[in-house]
Amino acid sequence: RGLTDISLLKRFIHLRYVDLSKNKLKDLSPLSSLTQLLWLKVDGNLLTSASMQELPYLQVISFDRNRIKDLEGITHPLLATLSLKENKIQTVLGLSHDQLFSLQVLELRGNKIKTTAGLGVSKLKKLYLAQNTICSLEGLEEFEQLETLHLRDNKLEALDGFSDSMKCLQYLNLRSNGIRSFQEVEKLQVLPILQALVLMDNPCTEEPDYRLEVLSRLPQLQRLDKESIEEDEREEAKKIHQTRQEK
Repeated sequence: RGLTDISLLKRFIHLRYVDLSKNKLKDLSPLSSLTQLLWLKVDGNLLTSASMQELPYLQVISFDRNRIKDLEGITHPLLATLSLKENKIQTVLGLSHDQLFSLQVLELRGNKIKTTAGLGVSKLKKLYLAQNTICSLEGLEEFEQLETLHLRDNKLEALDGFSDSMKCLQYLNLRSNGIRSFQEVEKLQVLPILQALVLMDNPCTEEPDYRLEVLSRLPQLQRLDKESIEEDEREEAKKIHQTRQEK
């Protein structure tokens, strides 16, 4: 609706669900009066910051397609889902575990993030970092409860940074990166319950017997590139692994 001013909302202190998407808002300060707010969507505005007054019951926020540059000033104690898709964020510093101890889903797809270092929210279960410019993975050992990690369309050539403390990670999407060798794939052996891996559109997928090479290194996988592992594939990969060990 082309709104630039939402000061009228101040008086509606019992509002719980607010959708202000597709306007021209630069300032959300009038929302600080809405202390009962549970759900807020402000996609497609002109916001340059996600900083807001702390709202005690807010559980879901979506700031997609704004002009936000950092993660400072997000301090809502019950926030469970935070989406900042397609902004201009370059660093993940600024999110605090002390203030965001309920955060479980973080969506940062389509930003300008170069590294995962400093993402201090350890209770995350789902982390979406596709379509950034990430070339190094750092600080992942904190994510002991992470179940899903999306890193599609980044600049990863090495898979250092994964840790055996990531004992809940089941789904990992690495599509369209620069992973060339199976030695890099082997580094994923530290992930104890990894079940689904997406590697398509990486250089290593052009190698002969690609699926068997991956399976021989990661025998616990249930799915590779969206396709279930067949029993005969698993047997063949096991033989390859045994033969190499004997050599």
